[in-house]
Amino acid sequence: MRSIYVDKNVPRFLAVRTLYGTWPGVVWSPLSHARVGRAPDPPLPGPRWIRVRNHQCGICATDLTLLFGRASPGAAPVALPGNARFYLGHEVVGEVVEVGRAVRRVRPGQRVVMESRFAGPNCRTQEIDPRCRFCARGDTRLCENASLRRGPVGAGGGWGDSFTAHEDEVWPVPDALTDDQASLVEPTAVALHAVLRRPPERGDHVLVVGAGIIGLQVAQAVRVVQPESHLTVLARHDHQAQAARRLGADAILRSGDVYAQAAAVTAAKHYRAPFHRGMLLGGYDVVYDCVSSAATVTDSLRWARAAGTVVLVGVHLEFLKVDLNPIWYQEVNLIGSHTFGPESWDGRRAHTFDLVMDRFLHGDLKSDGLITHRFPFEDYRKAIATAADKRSGAIKVTFDLR
Repeated sequence: MRSIYVDKNVPRFLAVRTLYGTWPGVVWSPLSHARVGRAPDPPLPGPRWIRVRNHQCGICATDLTLLFGRASPGAAPVALPGNARFYLGHEVVGEVVEVGRAVRRVRPGQRVVMESRFAGPNCRTQEIDPRCRFCARGDTRLCENASLRRGPVGAGGGWGDSFTAHEDEVWPVPDALTDDQASLVEPTAVALHAVLRRPPERGDHVLVVGAGIIGLQVAQAVRVVQPESHLTVLARHDHQAQAARRLGADAILRSGDVYAQAAAVTAAKHYRAPFHRGMLLGGYDVVYDCVSSAATVTDSLRWARAAGTVVLVGVHLEFLKVDLNPIWYQEVNLIGSHTFGPESWDGRRAHTFDLVMDRFLHGDLKSDGLITHRFPFEDYRKAIATAADKRSGAIKVTFDLR
């Protein structure tokens, strides 16, 4: 089994975090918390466990955050006890090649995608009974027993040739779905869940901050959920702006005076100030922040209209210095969106994965043109460098592991 993983070793993590800016190669050096490993396939650790042989796996920004040490060891999720080792790669589709004697959810030869593994253990995967209130209703990402560390943990991940998993950590894939579509199910589910956290209404002005894969899929989800909203996307690079247009954006915000651009799109009043960003009165009804840095959160709150909503979609595992005054002064709502789960939408109660797969199959969600680069596992350094540098023209970089 080949895999790329990071160990929870704070001194090595901090070494990469400190040195990466001047020495990018530190990630692959002996000083690093990251390793490229090869080991015999481990045995299945329990009767409800499976082995998956990978077909392909996307490179996610969250993987890069862990790899490059771009997280504070004191940030809330990192502060929790958890696995000592994190196998990278969760946007993966593969084939089940071995099952334990008690497995009922999947069968050998069936394709699956990874679902709850990257979010950490939960009551189902730890086989805890009774389940916590969140797992009982299917919201396993919010599990209150996630850090109990009961039972075995899986080995391997999407950045490699195979992995072992509890059967509840994967989701079956319909035969009609392509591998490309299947590998995009997880990030698209993140996007759809974010939009369903605060669905736009007819005529709403909607802003998506960031035009990486999550931002573009949020834009697609907005179009699917409420096609009669006005959609703006904030994009940094030309290829991202072009992709946003193809996926239905009505307006694009680019570099320059973005406050003035946002005011022009929404007919808001723009008040300038010499020593800070200024302020909008009026603005967007809903803002989906797919970056979630200190700057974008501060801006998003100022771009939202009074009583509007900002949804935090992106992950920035740092302590952030943010101006929260619009939450008080303009009664702007700030809510989070963590991965996916059971949804109530369009008269249906279903898991986000099922909704995404259905929309891919019906053509409402597009996958063409989103996977821009493919690499074999042996070229992992080039693949990761390409994914990390958006000037490369990358939207989604994937490992071809077949």
